[in-house]
Amino acid sequence: MKNPILGLRTVIYKVTDLDAAKAWYAKAFKTEPYFDEPFYVGFNIAGYELGLQPDEAVTGTNVATFWGVENINEAYEWFLSIGATADEAPQNVGGEIMVATVKDAWGNLIGLIYNPEFKLP
Repeated sequence: MKNPILGLRTVIYKVTDLDAAKAWYAKAFKTEPYFDEPFYVGFNIAGYELGLQPDEAVTGTNVATFWGVENINEAYEWFLSIGATADEAPQNVGGEIMVATVKDAWGNLIGLIYNPEFKLP
């Protein structure tokens, strides 16, 4: 049976201030949104969707999505330098795989992963 799961396509972060989040994520990922409406802002990050959705009652960290990076320490420090807060510092999780997490100003968890074993199909 063919696997119906095709892989990561979209991650949506709920935010209380869509305009501020849009500016922060544009800076963090060094790209402008391709879709920008009052109900949703979408970014194309290397072929994957990063979405921002307004929500007046963001309640906490309930999403753990990991974005691939080439240098885990540089990426982690970059996010901290633009206002993210530390959650878990870069750590080895087996082999050469390294992960780290930070939180944006709205409490969303942003995972960073260096995984030389992962290859896009």
